Amino acid sequence: MNSFEINKILGALLGTCLALLAVHIAAGAIFTPPVPAKPGYEIAVKEAAPEQAQGKEATAEQPIEALLATASVERGTQTAKQCQICHNLGKGQGPKVGPDLYDIVGRARASQAGFNYSAAMKAKGGTWTINELNKFLANPQGYIPGVNMRFAGLPRGNQRADVIAYLNTLSDNPQPLPVAKQ
Repeated sequence: MNSFEINKILGALLGTCLALLAVHIAAGAIFTPPVPAKPGYEIAVKEAAPEQAQGKEATAEQPIEALLATASVERGTQTAKQCQICHNLGKGQGPKVGPDLYDIVGRARASQAGFNYSAAMKAKGGTWTINELNKFLANPQGYIPGVNMRFAGLPRGNQRADVIAYLNTLSDNPQPLPVAKQ
């Protein structure tokens, strides 16, 4: 093979590469998507009608005492199974990711020895009354901002009442459940 044949082959290869580069640059100029002004994705959320929002607020305002009147410890046991991922429920089992929930009703907040509570939980102070547990279980992050508990909460009041009734049984001396005023 002489040098003229090698030059033709290399020329064809170089010409092909230049043609591909030109097509790539042209395609990039033609099909470039617009750059968004704000990074991320916009998600369209359908807003609730005012009547629906008022109905939800009316349900949320129902006092825990009225919900506890129809609470079921059995249903609370089933619902509390999701708590067992992070919390121990038995006496003397100690903390997991979250503190032990045995004897939680009436206990001082952030008081279990051997567990490192968040600064927000320590700063809140007080005791875990039934009303406090109801508010916390509805929306832990909303009730105590900065708490380490990554749980969305129990939005239904009857579910919270069932869990609170069950948690109240987890004690050597269960607290008397409040009765709704008639």
